[in-house]
Amino acid sequence: MTATIRPYRPEDHDDVYDVCLRTAAVGKDATGIYSSDDLMPDVYAGPYIALEPELAFVVDTGERVSGYIIAAANTREFVERYRRDWVPVFASRHPRQAERESEQWLVDAGYRPERMLISEVDEYPAHLHIDLLPGLQGQSLGRQLVRTLLGALRERGVPRLHLGMSPDNVSARAFYDRVGFHELPSSTPRGPLLGIATDAPV
Repeated sequence: MTATIRPYRPEDHDDVYDVCLRTAAVGKDATGIYSSDDLMPDVYAGPYIALEPELAFVVDTGERVSGYIIAAANTREFVERYRRDWVPVFASRHPRQAERESEQWLVDAGYRPERMLISEVDEYPAHLHIDLLPGLQGQSLGRQLVRTLLGALRERGVPRLHLGMSPDNVSARAFYDRVGFHELPSSTPRGPLLGIATDAPV
């Protein structure tokens, strides 16, 4: 199997949602964990491929999309667009009161894009999400995805980007360290925030 990285296409939507779901439990499959399998992707994937598809790149195995990197070039502007254009979409799918108490935090995240405005947002204006199905990990595809996104952001004049992650995802943290991300000052043990310059040698 030869996997290639290419720009996102609208027909990739369902595969992107599937990859998001199948890596959403600290890198493992979250199918059936929430009342809707679309809940997690509607928070962490859908807004990006809807609002900024030109900064979405996927791993195509020839049979399906099995990984992606998605981003917002300017987080402040993205938050405004999310509230205006995505919150109504999200609200039509997910009531403000979650079906299960255990997922209220995720529903809240879907309604509150301002959560993306970290202290360093002006210095690190872009942010990203990246996911690969387990069978494709360890093949340098994650590094290639990051390199591809950094190049696209550099062309737009974006100097730096950031990401947030679960402290429990040890393998993801090891990956970010390997490709050159560093902790930001507002990072905490409960919510690590990592940053990188777009001209970094990944």
